[in-house]
Amino acid sequence: MPEIGKQIPALKGHLGDGSPIRLADLKGQWVVVYFYPRDSTPGCTTEAQDFRDLHATFRRRNAQVIGVSRDSQKSHANFASKQQLPFALVADTDETWCQAFDVIHEKVLYGKRHPGVVRSTFLIDPQGRLSQAWRGVKVAGHAQAVLAAIPAA
Repeated sequence: MPEIGKQIPALKGHLGDGSPIRLADLKGQWVVVYFYPRDSTPGCTTEAQDFRDLHATFRRRNAQVIGVSRDSQKSHANFASKQQLPFALVADTDETWCQAFDVIHEKVLYGKRHPGVVRSTFLIDPQGRLSQAWRGVKVAGHAQAVLAAIPAA
């Protein structure tokens, strides 16, 4: 698990359209990596819409937004298209990104325990170091709080 001020692992993955993504290629800009449980669920949809609605402001602050879940590339492609998401969604089907950021923990749903993605966001500085982390995120106001943590250009 990355610590504040430490370098982020050199992660790579694939987006909904099948194209590759590498965190190392994004050095020189701020990177927001947000983890969410599932495409097209109410909370995850609201969170994606909030990041979408602030996307132009993130870009003006030289920041890229990346969403990550364990859903498939096809699921991500459908979700991104339906919600008109202008940012990348990583299909972390092998849980490499989730494990690197330690976001899979035991959750309880309807009295049953199971491993699941805990909604979390990580802000990476232009040098590739972890600047800030939010764990156990509540959706309301979160995207705005992340934006506020990035210096205005």
